[in-house]
Amino acid sequence: MSTLEPIQTAAAPAAIGPYSQAIKSGQMVFLSGQIPLVPETMEVVAGGIEAQTHQVFKNLIAVCAAAGGSLAHAAKLTIYLTDLNDFAAVNAIMAEYFSEPYPARATIQVSALPRGVNVEIDAVLCI
Repeated sequence: MSTLEPIQTAAAPAAIGPYSQAIKSGQMVFLSGQIPLVPETMEVVAGGIEAQTHQVFKNLIAVCAAAGGSLAHAAKLTIYLTDLNDFAAVNAIMAEYFSEPYPARATIQVSALPRGVNVEIDAVLCI
């Protein structure tokens, strides 16, 4: 039976509920959804979908590093958007952070996200 190891870093926003930033089990790391909070202030980054998406990826990178990995280890992403009209912008920004082979991915439109943000992304790493 695998041990569940919580992953925590001050370089990403603190959990705003009863959950871990990530959980490591063997070679798998399950990252909780990141929203565009600036870790130092716990405030939503200023700007629209582009600024928010970059901040989400910065937060994911910090949690990946704390787990001993990187975005290159991402096997699966789930992107939650409050407006699918933002899909092309988010897709273009994602291409700045990944190279082939790209992770598997789902993109889902939701009615709302915490703190009124426009985007949230979670990930599964294999390290």
